[in-house]
Amino acid sequence: MVHAHGVAEVTDADFEAEVLAERGRAVLVEFTADWCGPCRQLAPVLSAIAAEEAERLKVVQIDADRNPGAVARYGVLSMPTLLVFRDGEPVRQLVGARPKRRLLQELEDQLAPAPTA
Repeated sequence: MVHAHGVAEVTDADFEAEVLAERGRAVLVEFTADWCGPCRQLAPVLSAIAAEEAERLKVVQIDADRNPGAVARYGVLSMPTLLVFRDGEPVRQLVGARPKRRLLQELEDQLAPAPTA
C-alpha cells in the first residue's frame, strides 16, 4: 500500500472503532491501492494535513484491495477516494488526487473548530 507518513492504516476489522466511533472531529478516510499512481501523489499531502490538522481532523488510509467490505459498503469505485466521516456518518466524498491547498479548501466546512483551551 502507498503509505502516507503519520497516517494510520485501518482495515475492515477495525473500521468501526477507528472511523465510525470517532466523536468530536471529522475523519478523512483515503481508499488507496498499491497500483494507484494518484495515491502516491496524494500521500505527502495527507501526511502534511494529518500533522497540521490533528486537532480538527483524523486522517486514515484503507487498502481497497485488502478490505473489500468497506469498499462495497461505501460504493468506492476508483482510487483514490476520500470520504469524510462525522459522528459515524459519511458527509463528503472526493475522488482523485489534488494539491494540499485545494483539499483543505474542500474540507474546510467539515473541519470542526479547534477546541479552545
